[in-house]
Amino acid sequence: MAFTGKYELESQENYEEFLEVIGLLQAKTDDKVITELVQDGNNFTWKQSIPSRTWSNTFSVGQECELATMTGAKFKAVVTMEGSKISIPFPQYNFTAEIIGDKLVMNCITPGEKGVTFKRVSKRI
Repeated sequence: MAFTGKYELESQENYEEFLEVIGLLQAKTDDKVITELVQDGNNFTWKQSIPSRTWSNTFSVGQECELATMTGAKFKAVVTMEGSKISIPFPQYNFTAEIIGDKLVMNCITPGEKGVTFKRVSKRI
């Protein structure tokens, strides 16, 4: 499936600004995030890791799922897919991800006047 693969952080925009807006500036790391994805139809396992920590979510498109934020806080959301773009409404931001060429492009967008768009691009490894 299109998303299945292992990806390494290549570039990111507005990382610190995003962490500040969601109150997690202390979680900033300079480590290269590794993302491992397994897609089986509409079922996904999404795992991200840095040398000191790993976190993951398993979800099915179109169904309410229990997910966890990068801090481990649990929440429920319905994951949607429009075309080839996944969308997940996290409590403090909206997350989207899509494959463009051999890159995983993720955006986290905070709402409001002071909204920030954090963009992370990872290359397939």
